[in-house]
Amino acid sequence: MIRLTAHAHAAGCGCKIAPAVLHQIIGDATNHSAFAQLLVGNGSNDDAAVWDLGNGTSLINTVDFFMPIVDDPFDFGRIAAANAISDVYAMGGKPLFANAILGWPIDTLPIEAARSVLAGARQICKEAGIPIAGGHSVDSKEPLFGLSVTGTVTTQCIKRNNTAKAGDLLFLTKPLGTGIAATALKRNMVNTTVLNAAVEAMCQLNRVGELLGAMDAVSAMTDITGFGLIGHLIEVCEGSQLSAQINSKAIPFIAGIDELLAQNCIPDNTYRNWNAYEKKVKGMSSMRDFQLLNDPQTSGGLLIAVDPSHKEAIQELLKEQGLAEYTEPIGVMIAQADFSISIF
Repeated sequence: MIRLTAHAHAAGCGCKIAPAVLHQIIGDATNHSAFAQLLVGNGSNDDAAVWDLGNGTSLINTVDFFMPIVDDPFDFGRIAAANAISDVYAMGGKPLFANAILGWPIDTLPIEAARSVLAGARQICKEAGIPIAGGHSVDSKEPLFGLSVTGTVTTQCIKRNNTAKAGDLLFLTKPLGTGIAATALKRNMVNTTVLNAAVEAMCQLNRVGELLGAMDAVSAMTDITGFGLIGHLIEVCEGSQLSAQINSKAIPFIAGIDELLAQNCIPDNTYRNWNAYEKKVKGMSSMRDFQLLNDPQTSGGLLIAVDPSHKEAIQELLKEQGLAEYTEPIGVMIAQADFSISIF
């Protein structure tokens, strides 16, 4: 059996460049004042770019790719596709079509495996109701795959990651722990039940985001990927000039993950994330919280900030969309405090 993960130095969204290094690379490339139609660019660390078409509709575009997080090529394609499409859903949008991005070590991995990656991606795109319209490929030392996805959104319904309001309740629509499960796979510590649960979660489309986009009660939204729950929530806090309190006991996690936590199965990028955000967090008192809240997610859930007066409406929508186990808030946005996040 091919072990795709053995051909990559990092797994899934865990291969993201560290936040501090990324900021050095981007530098001052965030000034888009000359482009009035660019409603969302890289100045706010949001999930996708948004361009105003001037007719009440805006165009969403994103690109996301990474190295294998699982060994099975078909599942790798499914996960990478779901992860990329999620960026459109996180903006409250509807995906239209995708272009594939493939890097493949032609001399070391069979072509049939690359075909299987594409087949997995096509299956997820079919579920999302979109085609893979084209793409680009290169002969690379490590396998990588992803999509550039284009979508649309009613301009007044755009959901950003920097528009949360004090008092908003926070909901999370997928369990944490995919980075831990992927690390266990690379280290031959894998529990099949845990891995299967992680793959199922990563392949789940965040299509509820399109419906949440139409709800005024949703103040802000983003998806949780390589910087972990802590990192992406800090982006929400800093962009909104607020702080957050989160209840670690209310946060969902992959069933069976505690077995791996007990073996200290921690991705290297868990430490990278914590090093970047440690000074902005209060109350990280247990090793379990450290492992899960900083865990780099791949194709993670949506983090949703909701007006508390509409709590029941959001809960009902989540239930209707098969997300009944994610209907309890994990925290609340509060006025800006000394720490971006307080854990209790």
